[in-house]
Amino acid sequence: MTEGWAYTGGPPASGSVATVAVVEGRSFCVSGPSGDIGTSGGHGLVVKDTRFLDHLELRVDGEPLEPLTVEHIGPHAATFVTRRRPRPGLADSTLLVVRRRYVGNGMVEDVTLENLSNAEADVTLTLTAATDFASLFDVKEGRIGRGDGRIEVTTDDTTLRRRLDRPDSRAVELSATGGCQVFRHGLVWRLSVPARSRTTFTVRVVPVFRDVPLPSPYRTGVSRRESHPALEHRRWRERSPVVAAADPRLDRLVRASTDDLSGLRITDPQHPRRIVLAAGAPWFMTLFGRDSLLTAWMLLPLDARVARGTLETLAQAQGRTVDPLTEEEPGRILHEIRSGLLDEASEGEETVYYGTVDATPLFVMLAGELHRWGASKAESASLAPHVRRALAWIERYGDADGDGFVEYERATDRGLVNQGWKDSFDGITYDSGAIAAPPLALAEVQGYVYAALLAGAELARAGHDDDRAHDLEERAATLKRRFNESFWLPGRGYYAMALDAHKRPVDALGSNMGHCLWTGIVDDEHAASVAASLMSREMFTGFGIRTLSSAAGAYNPMSYHNGSVWPHDNAIIAAGLRRYGFVAEANRVVLGLLDAAAGFGDRLPELFCGFDRHEFARPVPYPTSCSPQAWAAAAPLLLVRSLLGLEVDLPRGVVRLDPRLPDRLLPISIGQLHVGGDLLRVSVDLSGWQVSGLTDGLRVDRGPGGSGPPRPAE
Repeated sequence: MTEGWAYTGGPPASGSVATVAVVEGRSFCVSGPSGDIGTSGGHGLVVKDTRFLDHLELRVDGEPLEPLTVEHIGPHAATFVTRRRPRPGLADSTLLVVRRRYVGNGMVEDVTLENLSNAEADVTLTLTAATDFASLFDVKEGRIGRGDGRIEVTTDDTTLRRRLDRPDSRAVELSATGGCQVFRHGLVWRLSVPARSRTTFTVRVVPVFRDVPLPSPYRTGVSRRESHPALEHRRWRERSPVVAAADPRLDRLVRASTDDLSGLRITDPQHPRRIVLAAGAPWFMTLFGRDSLLTAWMLLPLDARVARGTLETLAQAQGRTVDPLTEEEPGRILHEIRSGLLDEASEGEETVYYGTVDATPLFVMLAGELHRWGASKAESASLAPHVRRALAWIERYGDADGDGFVEYERATDRGLVNQGWKDSFDGITYDSGAIAAPPLALAEVQGYVYAALLAGAELARAGHDDDRAHDLEERAATLKRRFNESFWLPGRGYYAMALDAHKRPVDALGSNMGHCLWTGIVDDEHAASVAASLMSREMFTGFGIRTLSSAAGAYNPMSYHNGSVWPHDNAIIAAGLRRYGFVAEANRVVLGLLDAAAGFGDRLPELFCGFDRHEFARPVPYPTSCSPQAWAAAAPLLLVRSLLGLEVDLPRGVVRLDPRLPDRLLPISIGQLHVGGDLLRVSVDLSGWQVSGLTDGLRVDRGPGGSGPPRPAE
């Protein structure tokens, strides 16, 4: 186990904002715009949470390359267009250097030199490389060079090899074509490039685990376009929803989001049919409970296989025993899996940490939603024992003090202080600005538990266990009543963010209660006041809803969780607003995020600063926001679902649609929405809407729809 679990801030400061990330499953590379690695502390080639390169620099005649542009080929690949710097006394360069980088189980780079002059060019290229084999936790927290072992360096005629000298060590091999010479610090080419011609060579970086090199998906002699990552990316894109709106920025946002999600897919070699999403690059390229569950929920109209794979993978690792160090408890769903070189873990051993309060109810919620989206009886039956164990954890361990609410407190000083999605050490504060100390019962977690109880009831009824279904529905009703009694602040018109250790309200106005709208735990009589509070000037920036009110004592628009804007948070809030009939408010959130995405190249980052739109006309980036980040990239699909009022209930043969879109987006056509085995297309204009693609066995309910969890049985 590692003290990395106790990390309670945002990502570390970056030395440069001009970074380029290339992602493929558990591998990613972060570099500068020339392709060089090492000009920022966050740079590197990371595979399975270990940094195999922290330095890689290409020099032409001893000079660094001058970047011109970067073109992404896909999430797994990028082209760095650079040039040799102009010779002294000359305005222009005549040597173009193009680096085509492909990531996956390491890295392959095709380097092309093109001589644009009328004379032969004699060129010396030097590629220097270094590695620290740092755990991703160490990179994230800036704890580098802790002496985990001596690095051995060996060379032969073709390969430079660096190996960490400790039991079960890891290694990295660097080799290249093109007649290079190998030395201890890298590779050297001495080339003569004829006039108006080009030459290309290939560099390979191969991670080695237990003396076995990882197999590269980029094989010699096979076109990179036919590699496994490229083929999988094309298949993913082909099945992705297609949007054609009056505002083309929505089209571009959905397309960019699905592209980003493609690179975050992880498959387990033991279960190649399972697809899960890593939480985000660069710091969270692993399976997270909360992040992966919410992302899978948002992706149901694109690919329900992600929900199935996520549930099956998390079920396999569901807690079985009580372990304070990892915070494992029977029935608990994990927080994250790591496989880097950790302090007390053998090489290659995956370390699981369970310190999250919300993944377990979210697991049950997603199981219920997948049932509604067409899970087979066999799939539901295989998940049923895990759903029961998760509900048992909620009752026994989640509600440790028996007060009816689920709360958290870390088991050791190594665990996360805050175990909801706002997991910074200062993420939960009173209106005064004081930090609330655990045990804490978060408002949104009670909403998740409420929805989980209803989902469990629906699954029980589908399994012909009516008595259990009735019991779970009664528990849900009791929780809803007690939540509205204990969390509502009548003098303020909103819900407390949490209850503290003394059951006192943590009274700051935050975005948490928007999740309560989504899950349906909010009493109808309070819904209008909640919506007004969320859309108030103190909360809504014009680009999105802040995590914390600008009037709160801890407000800081440049913080990680105390006043910033998170797209996934806003997508969930928009879905909640739609659920309670606040269509205009939900549409304002959608349009705000659409405008924000335009400021980030038609992509939504993990988060951005919470400055008001009247203060700055463009959204202000958060310096170290992850991109791509799974639930931010998935958020546009939940926004589309909310715009359409789309709910699916395949066991009852019903698809509910209630398109209510702002005029700015009309007319609009949204195709390739995957519902069971059907591909839906919904078209909306000022005169009305129509849907096509449903089979005869399904009927369309044109009543009010939404995009939230199941409602109580009628």
